[in-house]
Formats: sequence, structure tokens, C-alpha cells
Amino acid sequence: MISNVIRSCFPVAAQVVADKAEEINKLNVFPVPDGDTGTNMSLTLGTVVKEVEALPAGASMADVAKAITHGSLMGARGNSGVITSQILRGVAEGLVAADGPDATPSDVAVALRNGVRVAFKAVRKPVAGTILTVLKDVSERADQLERTDITTDDLLDQLVVEAYESVARTPDLLPVLKENGVVDSGAFGLATFIEAFVNARKGKAGEVSDFKTTVSTEEEAKGHVADVVDIEINDDWEGSQFRYCTEFLFHADSPMFDEDACLKYFSTMGDCELLVGSNPDYKCHVHTNRPDRVLRHMLHRGQIYNVFVHNMDLEAQERTEKVRADKEAAAPEPKKPLGFVAVAPGSGEADILRSLGVDVVVSGGQTMNPSTADLLEAIEQCNAENVIVLPDNGNIRMAAEAAVSACEDVHAAVVLTKSVPQAFSAMFAVDPEASLEDNVEAMTEAVAAVRDGEVTTAVRDSQAADGTPIHSGDVMGIEGGAITVVGSDVKQVTLDLVARMQEAEEGDTLTILAGADLDDEAFEDLTAAIEEAQPDLEIDAHRGEQPLYPVVFSLE
Repeated sequence: MISNVIRSCFPVAAQVVADKAEEINKLNVFPVPDGDTGTNMSLTLGTVVKEVEALPAGASMADVAKAITHGSLMGARGNSGVITSQILRGVAEGLVAADGPDATPSDVAVALRNGVRVAFKAVRKPVAGTILTVLKDVSERADQLERTDITTDDLLDQLVVEAYESVARTPDLLPVLKENGVVDSGAFGLATFIEAFVNARKGKAGEVSDFKTTVSTEEEAKGHVADVVDIEINDDWEGSQFRYCTEFLFHADSPMFDEDACLKYFSTMGDCELLVGSNPDYKCHVHTNRPDRVLRHMLHRGQIYNVFVHNMDLEAQERTEKVRADKEAAAPEPKKPLGFVAVAPGSGEADILRSLGVDVVVSGGQTMNPSTADLLEAIEQCNAENVIVLPDNGNIRMAAEAAVSACEDVHAAVVLTKSVPQAFSAMFAVDPEASLEDNVEAMTEAVAAVRDGEVTTAVRDSQAADGTPIHSGDVMGIEGGAITVVGSDVKQVTLDLVARMQEAEEGDTLTILAGADLDDEAFEDLTAAIEEAQPDLEIDAHRGEQPLYPVVFSLE
């Protein structure tokens, strides 16, 4: 049955994407340390795997499609995750009508057409040279092959080739990719998943083709499309229960710390394994019955701190008892008229947002985008009749919009903030007595008056907007999504970036946030230098504690 094929192949393909996540991440066009397309796609697929594996034996294709749709949406993280969720939903729903023991070429073509329809509908302004282009090209190829006498196996093989050839063409469709010598990360992630799924269906799965993700010519990329290898498919997994949720921060002793080996070890000790960050600092998470072994293993490779071990069995019992007690208690607190949800990566940023009236601050941002489910839960936690969501990051916009669309008992809307400082200005524009629509309009106008700047360190060689070479380790100043200043010192790059933005359009107020890696002494020195260089600029300085970006600021 088609449903059984999907249930057996999907987890294998999802694991391949997870194994390739770091490679996909590195394709991020800007050399900033928050390129997380691979991570987002992997986490989204992983959520689907859990939903599908929870289905009872004999589940129908309709049941599988429902699990894929729900799991991918609730687990979607970042724009890439949301788009992936819509592709999965469209293809799965397109297979529901297939009634044979196996999919025919026509079934595959119909499913892909539906995937194109659903995915393109979800994206307001589709961009050529991205994951959507690969989906469209593969669907059109299926339409051509469907009209021939081709078998399903041969058709699927041809679609794998088309997927990679489409990926190879992305630099010719999106100039910024060609400028940086890479293919599109989401496109490559989708092609990887397609090939892994097809290989698993044939009983041959695992590591996918050695496709070069950094290309000099389209022909070079096309030359690495084929070559599948065998893999043992583990189809006897029956699920497991682990007692201890183990979380801790980890500082690696060596720049050669093997992230893949660490994750593989975590997987042998339990499930829900997660390693977030970049050398030398990581956040580790795993559900296991032996947290002592996990901690001992990591102690041999670095330093651990902020350790939290939760007994999930006891927590579940306590939660059940609390829910029962709550139901027996008095009537719930009445909903307030208007609530706010915002996303922030730094603890200092979160404190400021709360002081400005934000009800729920969701942890996330540059390195770990919250999922649709995370944002939906936050909306519900507001206990408000109307809720405004501030994503504070362009890569969280689609997840925020998906969460708002999924609301059933709450009127919700998104104000498209791309940074935390923009959220500050938006909150100052709030009128508690006004309607949801009027507040959205006023907050959107306030956001439009804010110009943002960010300072971070390059993680690979690239080039700035004006063609200036960027080398790994250089300090970069980013404004309006473009790298415009390159240097070797955070203080000087910040001064140059502020001066450049002031020359373009003079502002009156500078709100500046210190990142976790910028100590108080350096921050005070920086603000003093800005005051000296820009005497007419009013400076509002705070500790933001955001990771990866030592300086984030806004001009108004």
C-alpha cells in the first residue's frame, strides 16, 4: 500500500536530511553564523516522523496525510520549515485519491502538481532559484514523463536527476547565489530528501549523491547527480520511552570537536537529541535513561554547565494532578482585550519587551527559530481576545503567520518586525483602547521608521555588497540585510556603520543592545565612542545578551 511505503521511507529520508543539515546550513548566502535552513528542515521533517510513527498499523493514506500535514505545520521552524511543511502537505494530500497497491506515474504527477499548488499559495512572492523552483521543475518533469510508457521506478529516478539539475541551475536564477558561489540551501535540502526517499523505496538508502553544493559552473554541478549507495533500512523500531530530559550548555576544548559524532552518541543514549550552537559553545539536549553517562561522555570533550535533568515521568504525574486541581478550582480568569507575543534570542531583550507590555516572549531568533506550534502556544498563553505577534526576525515571519492562521478562539495578527529594536518601537505605538486593526496599523507605521544595524563575525569567505572581500573571522556591519562595512574590530565596525547610516539619513535616537559576547567595559567604551563621534545623537544603551551578534542597534 502507498501509505506503508511512505511510513517506511519517510523516516529514512528525514534522517538523511538531518545528517546533511550542517552542509545545508553552510549554503546560507550571508556568511553569518545563523544559517539554519538545514536545521529548520530537519526539525520539521523530524516532527512529521514522530506523527507518522505514532499511527496504528493499517492506517490509511488519508490518516498518513493528516499526520504529515499536522506534524509538519506544528514542527515548522523558519521560512524554510514552513515552505517544506506546505510542500509535504500538498504532495501527501495529492496521494489520498490514489487507490492502487502502489503509486503509478500518474499518481506521482498528480501529487506533485498539488504540492506546487499548495506551496506556491503559501508564499506571497515566490522567488526563482529557490526550493519552490526545484519543486516546480520536478513536477513539470513528472508531467512530461507521465505521458510515456515509463514505470514508476524509472520515473522516480528521472525526478531525482531533475531535482539536482534544478538545484544546479539556481545560481543562474538568483544572482546573489552566483555572486557567493553557492546553490540555494533550501533547494538542495529538498533534492536531498527526494533522492533519499526514492532510494529508501528501492531498498537502497542512506548517504545521497556527492553533489557539489559550492559550484563554479552548472555543468560541474550536474556531474554529481547520480551514484546511489546501499544502506540498511531499520524497520523494526517500535518506539521507546526515556525518563530523563537532560539539557546543558557545553564548551568544547578543541576546535576539532566532532558535532556529528556527538549527535550520534546522543542517539545511542536516547531520543530527542539536539546540539545547537557553533564551536566552542553548544546547547545540548537529549531524552535518556542514563544522564550520568551523557554528562560523563561530554566531560571528556569539554566543560559542561547550567545542567538541568528533569524526570519526565514525575513531571507528567505532577502535571496531570495540577490539571485536575485546576479544573476543580474556580472559573478561569477572564480574557483581557489585547495581548502581545514577541520573539527574542537574548535574556536582556526579553526583559525589555516584557517591561514594554509583551505578555509572552518566545525564546528564539538567529540560531533557533521557534516553530508554528511554539508561537501558537504563546498566543494561547496570552489569555487575550486579540493578540499581536512580533516575530522580530524575517526568518520567523511565515511561522508567525501560520500560527495566526491556525488560531481558532483568538483574533490574531502579525506586525512584521525584523528585529527586536523594531519591536520596541512597535510597542511604544500601542493604544490599549484601540482595536486590533488600528493597533496593527499604528505599530506597522512605527516599525517603518526604524532602521536596523547588526555587527557579527563572518564564518566563511564571501564578499560585501560593494564587492569588498570578506574573510572568515572578519567583523561585518549589516544594514537593511546588506553587508556594507567590513573590518577587524567590533568597535570600529560599529562606529563606521552608524556613521554610514547617519550620512544616508540622519536619525535622532540610537537604541543599542550589547550581545552576550560583549562585556560591560567594552560596551561602555563603545557607547562613549559613539557619543563622541555623533554628539547630536541620543543614545539608549541596554544589555540585550543576544548570541552571535555583539552589537544590535536601531536608528530613528
